[in-house]
Amino acid sequence: MEKIRRTSTIRINKVYYILTSVCCKLAKNKNEKNMKTITTLITLMLAGTLSTSAQIFRESATGVNPVIPEGWEFSIANGDLNKDGVLDMVVVTTPNYPEHMKTRDDGYVYNFNQPLLAIYFGESAGHYRLWKSYDDVVPYSDNEYLFIDFSHNITPRGTLQLSWSEMSSAGSWGNSSTTLTYRYQNGDFYLIGKDEQSMQRNTGEMEMVSENYLTHKQQRVTSNAFDDKVKPRERWSKLPKSALKRLGED
Repeated sequence: MEKIRRTSTIRINKVYYILTSVCCKLAKNKNEKNMKTITTLITLMLAGTLSTSAQIFRESATGVNPVIPEGWEFSIANGDLNKDGVLDMVVVTTPNYPEHMKTRDDGYVYNFNQPLLAIYFGESAGHYRLWKSYDDVVPYSDNEYLFIDFSHNITPRGTLQLSWSEMSSAGSWGNSSTTLTYRYQNGDFYLIGKDEQSMQRNTGEMEMVSENYLTHKQQRVTSNAFDDKVKPRERWSKLPKSALKRLGED
């Protein structure tokens, strides 16, 4: 998760920068008029919190097409997240803002935009209402040497899983894959499990770590993909008890 950029898009950051610059200039000459203007600008920044996803996803939908702007790549998962017997929908979409895209000499286009995720609870057959959207929970690549393949799904038990694999073509021999499992309870989605696998492409060393935040147990297995003589080693340990983290919480 260290490679995940926890920021909104450049377009939103530019708005913050402009408003902040104006506030700083006005503050140099403190008078009643300027102070009122500064108060108004600060209120504007705080009121919207300028969430890109909140501005993009529609409040209600009868399917995925009306939910996101035309032309954006998207994927959906359906399942019953809140156990009310009605199918819910999780949408992940990637904007196509040109300032975060790069075209190679052969015509291939890299899209370095931050993907967005939205959760819609079903109201009736085919009708959904937006519950919450997130700007920074989907990992993505911001350079042409890091490859990230992301997917999401809703399990038969109604948990939401966010999964991705990472590989760097320069600077590292490591491959890794991660799956985070969230469950809807007490009015929010909480992280209840994490599974990670990693392998060194030059040595074949492998490690699998599975953590259950409900039972507070961790399983760690090491092995070697290139050497059958290296027997897998398994180790169990206890995790410290702590409050479950919400989706979108660091």
